[in-house]
Amino acid sequence: MTPAHPRVSVHNVTFYGSSPADLEAHLSALGVSRLSILDSQLLEPEFPTMLRRNHYDVEAVYHLFAKGALSGDLEAARDALLAVIEAAAAVRARTVYLLTGGRGDLGWAQAAERFCAAVAPCVARAKAAGVALAIENASSLYADLHIAHTLRDTVTLAEMGGLDICIDVFHCWAEGDFDAMVERALPRTALIQLSDYVLGDRALPGRAVPGDGTIPIKAFLAQALGAGYPHGFDLELIGPRIDREGRLESARRACDVVGAMLDGLGVSR
Repeated sequence: MTPAHPRVSVHNVTFYGSSPADLEAHLSALGVSRLSILDSQLLEPEFPTMLRRNHYDVEAVYHLFAKGALSGDLEAARDALLAVIEAAAAVRARTVYLLTGGRGDLGWAQAAERFCAAVAPCVARAKAAGVALAIENASSLYADLHIAHTLRDTVTLAEMGGLDICIDVFHCWAEGDFDAMVERALPRTALIQLSDYVLGDRALPGRAVPGDGTIPIKAFLAQALGAGYPHGFDLELIGPRIDREGRLESARRACDVVGAMLDGLGVSR
């Protein structure tokens, strides 16, 4: 088995619902050295032991801020995020990335200000702990949970709050100002997530293995690397296409395809 490229990680949501033993077996079969995880996994008592046993590095930890609602108890939300940051630092995770919580009846600007004020102590704590704290872009179909849907809005919010960025290419590749926004985002980008989109798919999460769809992934990688992006490329593979092929086989092909792209762009292993 050829190990996965060291700049490639596989998000554990790809194997959502797997037992810890099955997850460990899948990651071993893929030959990955990096993984991205859910905060619920990070907080499981046995998880750090599994990381040490396999010498895994944690590329990123996902967290849903405020239980998905900015109208809720933001003091409790702040405390919950601080706990995730502490746990992430303890396993030397590089990034914690967020969905912000939905805005409810608030206007966008009000919701953005409320979110930034709520997470300000977390931004400071993450910086002190050496953990990047990022927000990602996500489709407006997730508006119940999030306020940053275009890459432009994600960059704006990150700049407002002093946060880093997770670029999920699946959700922004078709935006008209994509290249310009990537250039603006890259200096504060802590994580890039990759998957593909097949023209004609109409529902979420309709992701495909990189190379199976229409997203110009290699050109995007060249842009990011050419701008000096130094971090990882995370494979988040979910949806009917992934399930039909099999999650492990989809992840294996994705590791091979993206690894070959990085090799071709001169990224050393």
